[in-house]
Amino acid sequence: MAKVVNAKKEKHKEEKGALFIPAGLFLGMGWGFLTGLFVAGLFMGLGIGFLAFAIVNLLSKKK
Repeated sequence: MAKVVNAKKEKHKEEKGALFIPAGLFLGMGWGFLTGLFVAGLFMGLGIGFLAFAIVNLLSKKK
């Protein structure tokens, strides 16, 4: 039982910045609607989301 709890805690620690990816997509989608460049906005939001995810993971591993 303790192994399951520890595995869940470790998995939760690894996924700290996972919400940046869909958040970036939604922000990019909104920006794309406003500017009329929907697909470009989606790709920019996806890229920014992955970049933020990577930065958060790098900073959390240094601690």
